[in-house]
Amino acid sequence: MNARMVIDLYLIDLNLPGENGLSLCRRIRLAMPETGIVIMTARVAVNDRIAGYKEGGADIYLSKPVVPDELVLVLRSLGRRIRQTPAINEWTLSLRDRILLGPDQTKKLRLTSKEKMILLALIQAKDHIVEWDAMFDLFAKFDADEWMSKRALKELVSRLRKKFKSIQLEDEEPAIKSVWGTGYQLCVKVNFSN
Repeated sequence: MNARMVIDLYLIDLNLPGENGLSLCRRIRLAMPETGIVIMTARVAVNDRIAGYKEGGADIYLSKPVVPDELVLVLRSLGRRIRQTPAINEWTLSLRDRILLGPDQTKKLRLTSKEKMILLALIQAKDHIVEWDAMFDLFAKFDADEWMSKRALKELVSRLRKKFKSIQLEDEEPAIKSVWGTGYQLCVKVNFSN
């Protein structure tokens, strides 16, 4: 998945070439629990529907054929629920503006493109932990001409930590922690919007 693109809602068929739709749903649900998943398939049996919800983590299971107007209404309704106001202690990252809003939604932090990339990688990673090598690969894909040293990466993460700390309460745990011998972990909840 491209770290610069965030998807709020997935529409998945269970009969996919190469991978079972349920396993794809499980991977998405594990990586991005807040994402909406709609399964749309020709499988109509009750046990298939139950598996879609239970094993695949679907929010909505639609049996084909689906009336286009119903599909549009389902996607809009789920989209509204996904974009609800963040709960307390949740940060919000605006991808378009590269602005990070504090939990009270009044304090804003302006991020650089690289800081945004690091934060997105941390948000989407399993257990919100990104290894050093993965971060280096992320920047290699972003700018093949520019090689990032370990020191430059540490400085970049340090600046991002300071930005978080500038609007956190004194007794709050750091937003980003070092994971010894591995990389970094995001320790606060961050939602994103386009």
